[in-house]
Amino acid sequence: MSSTATNSLLLLGRILLSGMFIMSGFQKLVDPASTAGMITGAGLPAATGLAYLAGLFELIAGLAVLTGFQTRIAAILLALFAAFTAFVFHSGAISIPGFPDAANNLLTVFNQLNFMKNLTIAGGFLALAAVGAGAYSIDARRGSVAINT
Repeated sequence: MSSTATNSLLLLGRILLSGMFIMSGFQKLVDPASTAGMITGAGLPAATGLAYLAGLFELIAGLAVLTGFQTRIAAILLALFAAFTAFVFHSGAISIPGFPDAANNLLTVFNQLNFMKNLTIAGGFLALAAVGAGAYSIDARRGSVAINT
């Protein structure tokens, strides 16, 4: 594959990987209540503060990946974040009191899909950390990116 094609794919990958985190981080900063509810449900303390912290982290790390700034570091941190949230928030069965068994079973299936999605995203970020941001990035302009093509 040509260097131009490789760098174009890296840019597209960065755009696709970062979009969800930028939007999710912004949403948490604007309205942290639902995230705080999930954090409380997981038994973690200081739910609202953690929701804001998660939102700020997702927004900043997502923008870093999008622009290709300190990409390897941001990608590793986002991989860890995605894996952490998979295990803490998406690894168990859903059992909402008063819901029919069929509804709880369906929610459990969706939760399992989110678990696998988060682990898959973590894998994408680890791959990005391994190769770097590519030529179309702030890292490349700063001379801190190298990829074997």
